[in-house]
Amino acid sequence: MTLGQVLAHRIAVQPMNAVATVIFLLAIVHTFFAARLMKASHHLKDRIEAERGPGAHSFRVEMLHFLGEVEAVFGIWAIALFAVMAAVFGPRSIDAYVTNHVNFTEAVFVVVIMAIASTRPVLAFAETVLGSLARVGKGTPLAWWLSTLTLGPLLGSFITEPAAMIICALLLGRRLFDLDPSPRLRYGTLGLLFVNVSVGGTLTHFAAPPVLMVAAPWGWNLAYMAEHFGWKAAVGIVTASLAYALAFRKEFRLLRGRAAARTPEKPGAGTDTIPTWVTGVHLLALAGVVWAAHTPPLFIGGFLIFLAFQQTTAPYQNPTDLRTPLLVGFFLAGLVIHGTLQQWWIAPVLGRLAEMPLFFGAMALTAFNDNAAITYLATLVPGFSESLKYAVVAGAVAGGGLTVIANAPNPAGQATLGKYFPDGVSPLGLFLGALFPTTVMAAAYLLLPS
Repeated sequence: MTLGQVLAHRIAVQPMNAVATVIFLLAIVHTFFAARLMKASHHLKDRIEAERGPGAHSFRVEMLHFLGEVEAVFGIWAIALFAVMAAVFGPRSIDAYVTNHVNFTEAVFVVVIMAIASTRPVLAFAETVLGSLARVGKGTPLAWWLSTLTLGPLLGSFITEPAAMIICALLLGRRLFDLDPSPRLRYGTLGLLFVNVSVGGTLTHFAAPPVLMVAAPWGWNLAYMAEHFGWKAAVGIVTASLAYALAFRKEFRLLRGRAAARTPEKPGAGTDTIPTWVTGVHLLALAGVVWAAHTPPLFIGGFLIFLAFQQTTAPYQNPTDLRTPLLVGFFLAGLVIHGTLQQWWIAPVLGRLAEMPLFFGAMALTAFNDNAAITYLATLVPGFSESLKYAVVAGAVAGGGLTVIANAPNPAGQATLGKYFPDGVSPLGLFLGALFPTTVMAAAYLLLPS
């Protein structure tokens, strides 16, 4: 059967396949318009406050704002999906689907790892580590930018990509975005961050979600990842970052003057010096969550104990704020609900592609679905050769920065840096910012020898 015949047959056997994909596509289109909806809510709010006075409440403003929250999009469309499922198969079908076919472990893990990685002791420690490299460049905004975008993503191979994303995003916010760079540099930095984090976790076989999906089924270990992916990722990260640094060199000179005129705040609200033992406990908690990443009862229980410890050491902590981690977890949970139902067409597509088409096909599909879902579906395709396995994973991680839904840690980065984009992050701006580093990483994976 041809690919078209296979897909037509699957739709004929189960029409819900097509319905679920249409709803998923509508959700993706919604993400592209989220920034416009957010901008429209701001304009409407200004107009209503001009008419009724400051602080005037409007249901339309709040609804537009809610619809413009990227983190809420897939959850909103999950309601539509569940409504169709209930109408076709009965209300109990929702419970059966979520219980038997959807795995929320990654979404919950991201919430916990974000909450720990964004604490003041962890951020201060990361700033010290990355600052050792930045001091080589005299601590200028460019030096901090380079150290954060090169060394930071590579740390994701050990502390997991979501932790690396939140740490890099917080440091970039303080060291670059607070200096009010141009929109071009903002989007260039965001795109470069997403791409670098996506590939930066491939030095090991346990830290990047798309690699985790294939490591056990395909027998990929630490040595294999380092030989075939890790060093190429490092070369690509350094090359793309240096190229962007050269392209924005004039603006970085301007930002250096702005940085000299202000004193950077400490990473946290407190002013007390953080004791070494407090930082040590935080790092142990981070390591413990990484170790128990696939066992929710363990890392959730550990997180509750950590929250108690955080309360008892309040003078050395930031105020606890779980809003951003929970929103990101909600985003990922919604994406998992929709993405799981796309197996019916993605798996046949992957199974019919040769090596080069598979590489670029995986890259393109990743832009519209989480790259971990792409690599997972690849493990279900029988008869994949080693070259095809390499192609699908390399394409998936190389394309992990093109959209906010391309890689699980991306929503964490967008949620952290979103305040620097008043009308929301433009999907086109992000795509253009990520296009060059994506091209560099594709060239590294395709041209460099293994």
